[in-house]
Amino acid sequence: QVQLVESGGGLVQAGGSLRLSCAASGRTFSSHAIGWFRQAPGKEREFVAAVRWGDGITYYADSVKGRFTISRDNAKNTVYLQMNSLKADDTAVYYCAAANKGFIVAVATLYDYWGQGTQVTVSS
Repeated sequence: QVQLVESGGGLVQAGGSLRLSCAASGRTFSSHAIGWFRQAPGKEREFVAAVRWGDGITYYADSVKGRFTISRDNAKNTVYLQMNSLKADDTAVYYCAAANKGFIVAVATLYDYWGQGTQVTVSS
């Protein structure tokens, strides 16, 4: 059974940093894309970043490009989202997800597995 567990959320001041982790288990993910999405109250879930597990190719939403970095640790079966220069608009529940595709996808409905989410709150 595939399981994705996020951690690392919390409260941070604007301009600060947080690192989210997504621990994956239950199968091998070498052919998967792992993505981070976020959902703020009253808004739709939006794509943040994704990494193709096999070769590490990454893709970012324009809103986070240059501030967030996605990476993976094969040995730990974990994907990270380093978030710097945080803004109040980054406040949301952040979810990691896995897509059993050979390429990166930025559409939530194309992901097969989801974590439970972790809250990130940025105070201004």
